[in-house]
Amino acid sequence: MGLKISDYAMIGDCESAALVGNNGSIDWLCWPRFDSEACFVAILGSEEHGHWQIAPATAPARVERSYSGDNPVLQTDFHTESGSVRLIDFMPVRKNHEVSDLVRIVVGLEGEVLMNMDLRVRFDYGRIAPWATRSEDQRALRATAGPHSVTLSSPVDLEEDDRSIVSTFTVRKGQRLPFVMAYEASHLPPPKLPDAEKALKETEAFWREWSKTCSYKGPWREAVMRSIITVKAMTYRPTGGVVAAITTSLPEAVGGERNWDYRYCWLRDAYFTVLSLANAGYRKEAEQWCDWLLRAVAGAPSQLQPLYSIAGERRTGEVELEGLPGHRGSHPVRAGNAAYAQLQIDVYGSVIDTLYEARCLGLDLHETSRGVEHELLRHLETIWDKPDAGIWEVRSDPQHFVHGKLMAWVAFDRAIASAERFGFEGPVDHWRGLRADIRRDIEEKGFSRKRNAFVQAYGAEALDASVLLMPIVGFLDVEDPRMASTIAAIEENLMREGLVLRYDTEESVDGLPGDEGAFLACSFWLADNYILQGRRNEAITLFERILSLRNDVGLLSEQYDWEGKELVGNFPQAFSHFALVDTAYNLAQDEKKGQGKDRK
Repeated sequence: MGLKISDYAMIGDCESAALVGNNGSIDWLCWPRFDSEACFVAILGSEEHGHWQIAPATAPARVERSYSGDNPVLQTDFHTESGSVRLIDFMPVRKNHEVSDLVRIVVGLEGEVLMNMDLRVRFDYGRIAPWATRSEDQRALRATAGPHSVTLSSPVDLEEDDRSIVSTFTVRKGQRLPFVMAYEASHLPPPKLPDAEKALKETEAFWREWSKTCSYKGPWREAVMRSIITVKAMTYRPTGGVVAAITTSLPEAVGGERNWDYRYCWLRDAYFTVLSLANAGYRKEAEQWCDWLLRAVAGAPSQLQPLYSIAGERRTGEVELEGLPGHRGSHPVRAGNAAYAQLQIDVYGSVIDTLYEARCLGLDLHETSRGVEHELLRHLETIWDKPDAGIWEVRSDPQHFVHGKLMAWVAFDRAIASAERFGFEGPVDHWRGLRADIRRDIEEKGFSRKRNAFVQAYGAEALDASVLLMPIVGFLDVEDPRMASTIAAIEENLMREGLVLRYDTEESVDGLPGDEGAFLACSFWLADNYILQGRRNEAITLFERILSLRNDVGLLSEQYDWEGKELVGNFPQAFSHFALVDTAYNLAQDEKKGQGKDRK
């Protein structure tokens, strides 16, 4: 059985990222962008599908790892009978769109350790084994196939073995042996490789300076800081787009079919993205995200998509990658995401709420933002009462999802607020009428008297954790009896081992087989509701329960399998880390307001 998702740590250069296992193997890397074809794919198959392992020749007695500070520079310490060795892994932040480098430094800590290196580059998601050629000085090897090329250099002897590059070497106390690899288009000359030690110092300095901006000073600073660093590393620096995750097809249930490509930017994340970045002090990143958002949605409002690529490309067609067995047998493996073509009404509210929040925060928005909002509102007026695929992108027939209607309400509510607070011009009385119509529609059709709760969709009885956003977005006061009973129903029916399901897959029709884990962002939303209800102690208990699910280097995936006791879903998951930051901030604000005592 391969490594679990929690056995991986992320390194990245703000344009691409890799997953490093606790066995010293890089098992996932897309080059040169987050959404490029992967060249290391062992996490979705085996080492034959591409990996780069540097590890002791004999199994270590103990392995410890951590980031070297407030950065994504990974340190893995292997302790063996003959000595101890540290493996430092990082990707230098690119300057002026230079080539992407991946640096590994083997450091002797105690005694001496015999090490093995095995590099198997497999372009096109593990399909293509490249040819390797040596440089004139014999110290570097370049592996090339089609448009792709990587160059590896190291002071240790590198040998070719059946389309792999291997080495066996000994590292002694005090030695530092670098391995530097870079990606470049195959038609270009081999890239100039950086000095490993200089690159390490520059990388740590970059992140040290960047991390100083974090304004959160509360009791969970370590968790918040790691989440913000993770999100920054998942941000495509040239455009400001934040990917939902750096992976595709890590399963929502091991062995299942709910495996999706998350290497794109979702509009449903927009509000949470700008809020958490700004609250943590990263106003520049929040503004860059808003700029990406405005560029991505430009065009006819009828063509608004749920997701876009990191540069704003629209077509993300979905295919199944034959030949890859999937993570621990979870098949199919997919590249691309067909949800881009779905109608999701909630994204209109997400965009308009994001821009409103940006104005409230004093962020600098492009002058086109008001025109974009007017166009979106005019189109939303014609579609808000139609069925859609919902926030969870179901693959079944469209339904009248309550969350979608809620976010349509949010769109017109924020338009009215923008007019009242910022002089936003428009047919305000007309918007007020639409807002009232949508509220009435939700209250009449979205609340089940049988369950005494707001449900997932009109005419259904299934519960859905997305309605926990009702008090968060201001639709209902959390003390409203209908909201209080909805929270109680979710606690009773959608909680497993103290965590929240987004919905019960046996009760809800989503067009997919099998089960999934507890959705971590929804669990944070419940904690936010507890804060609003004055149940501070319960909020902290739930918050810290979720924090305990982070792996040893502080990362979260999309979901948690409460039966298998492991993280599942794509990893790391920006939605989970944004929700973590928001809840930590909400707890801090609650304390600051003098409401820190439990009121229930």
